[in-house]
Amino acid sequence: MTGLLYLLRHGETEWSRSGQHTSRTDIPLTPNGERRARDAGTMLAGLCEDRSPALVLSSPRQRAVRTAELAGLTVTEITEDVREWDYGEYEGLSTPKIRETVPGWTVWTHESPGGETAEQVGERAARVVTRVRTTLPDGDVVLVGHGHFSRVLVATWLGLPPTSGVHFALDAAAISVLGDERGVPQIKRLNVPPLPERGFLDD
Repeated sequence: MTGLLYLLRHGETEWSRSGQHTSRTDIPLTPNGERRARDAGTMLAGLCEDRSPALVLSSPRQRAVRTAELAGLTVTEITEDVREWDYGEYEGLSTPKIRETVPGWTVWTHESPGGETAEQVGERAARVVTRVRTTLPDGDVVLVGHGHFSRVLVATWLGLPPTSGVHFALDAAAISVLGDERGVPQIKRLNVPPLPERGFLDD
């Protein structure tokens, strides 16, 4: 049976909580981000029915590598291909701050000076999709990465342009699952939040 592609976004950081764009800046998870990464591991194990993945790809950034570790994953390969969208001069800025000088700016519709275009991010996503599809006959694949890049990857999986990623939400430590139905690319699950190990309420 052909495997599935599981996308796990890294846990919360100070910048993801505040809405600051984070690509190259290598900042750690918050304590809450670490807790939710562990919860995501519990959720992922249930979704995978405890099958060991054939391949686990991670971004090199510590927020992704640490999320993989806390989720109980053994990373097969760390690759720049799954790094976050490079925001160039807008690194560390929130959308409202950017809009003070560029009204209506979004990463999907405007340029990021000194950073990547949507098309360039899409090229990376296409390479990753090709790699994943060659591996899926051997089992599941898990990709531990970032919000904007993973949203572009979802669009690429479906054969849509990179900017169509705007339609797919992916929160910190959330899981999405991609597969096929009779050869047609499909979203099996999207933006599933991690459940605490002891349920919704602590003792």
